Amino acid sequence: MKSRFAVVTLLCACFISGCMRAAHLYPIEGPLAAQTPPPIYTGKITGVINSGSISAKLANGQQFSGQWQAQSVNALAKESTAGVVPPFNLSAEWDAVYGTGFYTAHVLGAHLFARTTLTGTQGGTLQVEMMSQPVETADARDVAAPVIKGVARDEKGNVYKVAF
Repeated sequence: MKSRFAVVTLLCACFISGCMRAAHLYPIEGPLAAQTPPPIYTGKITGVINSGSISAKLANGQQFSGQWQAQSVNALAKESTAGVVPPFNLSAEWDAVYGTGFYTAHVLGAHLFARTTLTGTQGGTLQVEMMSQPVETADARDVAAPVIKGVARDEKGNVYKVAF
């Protein structure tokens, strides 16, 4: 069991830390979601040793960029229990995108979690939260790539599903 956990942890770290992944941002709530059809935006995430950079290009060509850093296993749950107030909290956005109770059931106990604020070239901000969980398989010897999910919110009231 410990060796399986070590393998999954190593794969998660390698997966998040040493690669570049394309991302898509889908407006779920707000003015952009009301457009027909709603726009789809692109981004990318890169990383080395559980930290890296993230960027996205949104409405009017505004480019957002910033740094991210992963927190350890259950860091959010520990912060919540200790009464630590984060710089922002997207718990309502997680539930709006993935369903009621998703934040409590999945994000608080996430294997890896990252929270960051991206700065836009035209002065805007984009708050982003991402989480990674190892995928459970039927066979204990199989190890699948972890699932990464995310949400974002801009200063204009738009909420995005971030898919990698």
